[in-house]
Amino acid sequence: MNFIQPAIDPVIFSLNFIEIRWYSLAYIFAFILGSLLMKKLNGFYGNVLKNNELDNFFIWAVLGVIIGGRIGYVFFYQLELFLEQPEYLFQIWNGGMSFHGGLLGIIISIYLFSKKNNIEFFYISDLVSVVAPIGLFLGRIANFINTELIGKPTDFFISVVYPSVDNLTRHPSQIYEAFFEGIILFFILTLYFFKNSKANKIGNISALFLIFYSIFRFFIEFLREPDSHLGLFFNMISMGQILSLPLLIFGIVIIRYNANKRPN
Repeated sequence: MNFIQPAIDPVIFSLNFIEIRWYSLAYIFAFILGSLLMKKLNGFYGNVLKNNELDNFFIWAVLGVIIGGRIGYVFFYQLELFLEQPEYLFQIWNGGMSFHGGLLGIIISIYLFSKKNNIEFFYISDLVSVVAPIGLFLGRIANFINTELIGKPTDFFISVVYPSVDNLTRHPSQIYEAFFEGIILFFILTLYFFKNSKANKIGNISALFLIFYSIFRFFIEFLREPDSHLGLFFNMISMGQILSLPLLIFGIVIIRYNANKRPN
């Protein structure tokens, strides 16, 4: 069952020098939907956070994801270009965003916000973890529209032809990631959230996000074309896989720490 990638313009519309792209729209919808869902989930935590606090955190989250995502992309994937042209860091219209950089950025935002407002770090990170797959899903769909992060050639019965690239049938790796890192991960975390008591889920939801995301990302990367300017390290592993391994380790550490922690 071969599909042809629809010819969708990455730019929805433009007004002089202003362009509205599917990728930016994915970020906007992800933040709005995530903020609304966090308020709903917060009620099951006993409203530890007030709505105005969540509204304030929304700003911190946006800054953390965007700044961290951009810095991460430049340092993880375009370091040589940055060293030659430091101003490239600020050319947000030129290049992309890194999930791992965005993750570090929002972790820092959560830490600073939790300290400033005297709220436990994992209260916030758990809420963010449950809603994060929404952004992952929308982001990967935008990648598909933009013909980014394409899959490797395959004769698998489900494949996609990207006419703007070549006429080969390829793995729809963006759709794989949207399904596993978006839909499946959201289902797992939401199910855990509602099936476990508050005492059992504080921190564990964040850990499960790290564990399952890293596993899904690691294996799907085998089906994705590596970055042309980076290739594969040791001829077998990509940058995305290298960056995902620490997430798996941290997730396991959090789970084990919580398991050994004496109940309050």
